[in-house]
Amino acid sequence: MARISGVNIPTNKKIHIALTYIFGIGAKIALDICNKASIDKSKRVNELNDNEVNKIRELVDSNYSVEGDLRRKISMDIKRLTDLGCYRGLRHRKKLPVRGQRTHTNARTRKGKAVAIAGRKKVTKG
Repeated sequence: MARISGVNIPTNKKIHIALTYIFGIGAKIALDICNKASIDKSKRVNELNDNEVNKIRELVDSNYSVEGDLRRKISMDIKRLTDLGCYRGLRHRKKLPVRGQRTHTNARTRKGKAVAIAGRKKVTKG
C-alpha cells in the first residue's frame, strides 16, 4: 500500500483516481502530478515501482499544500474572519450559509436538524 502525505491510497485504483483520496488534491491536480512525474495515468497504484511512488511523494510534498497543513490554514482563515467580525465571520459564528444562499427554506445542512418551536399550536379554521 502506497503512503503519500500520511494517507494510505487505495492499491487497486488507477493512480489519478487514488491521488484524489488525499485532502487538497482534486482531479486536475492529480492529472498534473501524473504528467509532471511522467507516469501513465491509466497505471494502477499496485503496478507502480518505488521510484515512481517516491517521485509522486516529492512532487506532492514540495509543490502542494495538503492534509494537515491545508486543514490548519482553512481553520485559521475562518478564525481570522470571526475575530474580525466581518459579515462572513458573523455568518460562520452563527453557523449560517456564508456565500449568499437563502435561509428561509433549505440550508438544513449548515443549520442542522429542524427543531419544532415549543408551545406553538396550529391555527384551526372553524
